[in-house]
Amino acid sequence: MINQDTIVALATPSGAGAIAVIRLSGADAIRIADSCFRSVTSKKTLIDQKTHTIHLGHIMEANRTIDEVLVSVFKNPNSYTGEDVVEVSCHGSNYIQQEIIQLFLRNGCRMATAGEFTLRAFLNGKLDLSQAEAVADLISSDNEAAHQIAMQQMRGGFSSEIAKLREELLNFASLIELELDFAEEDVEFADRTQFKDLVERIRFVLKRLIDSFAVGNVIKNGIPVAIVGEPNVGKSTLLNALLNEERAIVSEIAGTTRDTIEDEISIGGIGFRFIDTAGIRETKDVVESIGIKKTFEKIEQAQVVIYLFESDVISYDSEKSQSLKLEIEKIKNKYPQKPLLIVANKIDKLENEEINNLNVILSEVEKSEYILLSAKKGIGVENLKDKLLSFVNTGALKNNDTIVTNSRHYDSLLKAFVEIDKVKHGLDSGLSGDLLAIDIRQALYYFGEITGEITNDDLLGNIFANFCIGK
Repeated sequence: MINQDTIVALATPSGAGAIAVIRLSGADAIRIADSCFRSVTSKKTLIDQKTHTIHLGHIMEANRTIDEVLVSVFKNPNSYTGEDVVEVSCHGSNYIQQEIIQLFLRNGCRMATAGEFTLRAFLNGKLDLSQAEAVADLISSDNEAAHQIAMQQMRGGFSSEIAKLREELLNFASLIELELDFAEEDVEFADRTQFKDLVERIRFVLKRLIDSFAVGNVIKNGIPVAIVGEPNVGKSTLLNALLNEERAIVSEIAGTTRDTIEDEISIGGIGFRFIDTAGIRETKDVVESIGIKKTFEKIEQAQVVIYLFESDVISYDSEKSQSLKLEIEKIKNKYPQKPLLIVANKIDKLENEEINNLNVILSEVEKSEYILLSAKKGIGVENLKDKLLSFVNTGALKNNDTIVTNSRHYDSLLKAFVEIDKVKHGLDSGLSGDLLAIDIRQALYYFGEITGEITNDDLLGNIFANFCIGK
């Protein structure tokens, strides 16, 4: 698959800016760049320069100067792609960017496809496949936790765990395969007791990695939080308070929000995606009814549900307080697996005695967590953020443990776990070496799929198609 073409692309975001970086990679990268470059200090050529050096000069077409630039030279194999790489830092005008790229194209380059620089890094052994995928995750990370996980994976934390397990399993597989060559002599080269210990250890590590996906997936994609309740209880005001901007329309008219409104913020380095939903009530309004239907759909998708109500309405009204308890129980019974946080809004309207009475009422709601706040005044909003953060298991993140965020890795780990379970069962049953070897080979196959030791063009095409051009 290694293409010998020299490729070029804009490595910085498109559009006007202070500077732009144009990247070339391939056997002719330095020669092509040199043919268009004139140094300001001497008649030196880029071809004669040492790797990892920067040179000031002009990009020229014949006698026409396009721009004054800095050119960075990276010679193989000590470059990102493992090939000769040149990076041209030019002024950020759209016109200049395109003029330089077109000039390189006319001199022998072709435009890079999405992710082709990183694909070449993988094919040239500079990165394994899981590290290459981490590059895309790092680019798209928009909170501290997602960045931390991507950095750990890009440094090879996940790869090294998988490689170590694969190597140990491969050693035992080799011994078992050797036994097959001496089948008539009935000898065992692989110590079955040690092998059982290894299989148990592999099962433990695989189970930990598989379980980490539940945390990794929400960290990578953000944790969806649905804000629900009756109309006009302050759901949109709470969303605006959390986001610290006027994101949702707020009015005294019940049923103002008729569709879901979503936005994301980072709390303690974790991304939370808040969903302001239409108020739940009986209505004959067709549009509002559609909004309420969407509310229940969003509750299904959410990982945390905030149930919001007006504290001043129920603090002394026993009938309404009983109705509130029934509504909360209804949501808890319908969505038993979702964390439910009860939020009493508008406490700025209550006296101390009323707040005490409200605490008594809410403490009677079985196994529920609650917070008192005023979204309009900003009272208690930070407490709400802290409580939401407590719903996320960040222990593995704080301990710098390996966390799986990639669904492809998760799928391969699940399949590897199934095969390792077969090996365990075979060992416990005294299965012969030739049958054990089949399951071991299959487990090794799935380990290799993760790091890219075993791959195919379709898989690579699917992975790198999701990259941006120039990376």
